[in-house]
Amino acid sequence: MAHITLPDGLPGIRGPMAFRPETARPLNELVDVLLWGPHTLTRGERELIAAAVSAANDCEYCQTIHGAIAAHHLGGDEALVDYVKSDHEDAPISDKLRALITIARKTALGGLHVTADDVARARTHGATDLEIHDTVLIAAVFCLCNRYVDGLATWTPRNPEFYRQRAAMIAERGYVAATIPAPAAATP
Repeated sequence: MAHITLPDGLPGIRGPMAFRPETARPLNELVDVLLWGPHTLTRGERELIAAAVSAANDCEYCQTIHGAIAAHHLGGDEALVDYVKSDHEDAPISDKLRALITIARKTALGGLHVTADDVARARTHGATDLEIHDTVLIAAVFCLCNRYVDGLATWTPRNPEFYRQRAAMIAERGYVAATIPAPAAATP
């Protein structure tokens, strides 16, 4: 049970966002830019970064929903997502993504844990300043979201199919659009 009264039936971050929609919109807009908008990293790669940070922070809802979105973008490869969340250094991903996830997970521990060597490693594998910047910002935003969800003890569904369905909607529409109800079908 959540620590405060949240709207019924809205899991994870969706309950607090419905509780305070004026704070939800800028958060969703930022996440939309970072994870869904145009970028040199694929949507799947950016979602893997979010899922890895959320796993490091032990946020069940966020690691599961963003893992499902990553899997959706990666052709349904849930095993790869689980591998990255548990051991990104040995997961079958690019060296660049591996280095960026290291930066993201260290950012989750605390920004001062990221070293010049971590950044140099990412650059050696082709990471751009934009990709390094956005990796750190994704990690910082997901630390905020993870603590928002868990600090209010929001509801976390246990059914994987819930996450797959929600992931498909977010993957298709983005974060801002997915929080706005789809228009009702017109009646003739």
